[in-house]
Amino acid sequence: MLKFIKGLYLFLNVTIIITLLMLHFIIKDRTYELSLWFYPFPLPVIIGIILGLSIFLGKRRKYNLILAGILLVVWLGRSFRFSFAEPIKDSDVEVVFWNTSRVHTFKDAIAQYGEFPDVMVLAEASDTDFKELQAKYPDYSFYKSTRELSIFSKHPMKIISDVTSHYHTSVVHFETCNLQFYAVDVTGSKDVPRHWELDYVDEHLEFLERSIVLGDFNLPYESLYFEEIKDHFNHWFSSKGNGFRETWPWGLPLLSIDHIWVSKDLEVLDSEKIISSESDHEMIKTVVFSEK
Repeated sequence: MLKFIKGLYLFLNVTIIITLLMLHFIIKDRTYELSLWFYPFPLPVIIGIILGLSIFLGKRRKYNLILAGILLVVWLGRSFRFSFAEPIKDSDVEVVFWNTSRVHTFKDAIAQYGEFPDVMVLAEASDTDFKELQAKYPDYSFYKSTRELSIFSKHPMKIISDVTSHYHTSVVHFETCNLQFYAVDVTGSKDVPRHWELDYVDEHLEFLERSIVLGDFNLPYESLYFEEIKDHFNHWFSSKGNGFRETWPWGLPLLSIDHIWVSKDLEVLDSEKIISSESDHEMIKTVVFSEK
């Protein structure tokens, strides 16, 4: 009986591992149903499951440990970056995005960041201090979207469009600093297939030169639905980041769901995450060379 139980556990161990690896590396979020399994199991979670399964494997646990070590190297190779920042000039554009988790204002975001960047986009922020800030800084530009995006620029800003899907995914196209920006907030509802909302986002991107797309996409970097964006843009952190790429949750490097995408004609000079316990999302920042 004991031999049967050990054999069954070994079979389950192999089956679970193969299923998780196929899901993460091959299947991904090809369908809505599969996405419900793909998103909760990023590579760090899979590594943890493999280590957990090894506890009751006896001598065979070494194979789980070896596999976990290999996957750890793969994850570090994909996620961890070490870059030297390029010299920053006043003409370069400093861009910040933060999902504030519905409990913070622009004042909180500026306090968190430490100063006013050239451009700041917030998701799920309160607009209670908008009028006060506009009165205090009349030369700066502030905009509150029809839903949950708030936008600030040190420079004159032109809102080109502000659209929202039936399922509350928002895209605000604006122009400032001689750049085209698309601020994005993709709905996080489990009832709404992500590919519907990414298709909606793609429909409202013009894929122009001198463009930056930023926001909370509620999609990990590995998602299949970033294919078109990756064809036209470089990822802020992969280009010039330091540390782990993942932005959620609460300082734990599990999922990269907050992104800044920079058109390939622009040079990324510096990128970083500002870690805080004020939100379950990290604040993210990039600086681009923008002279024209």
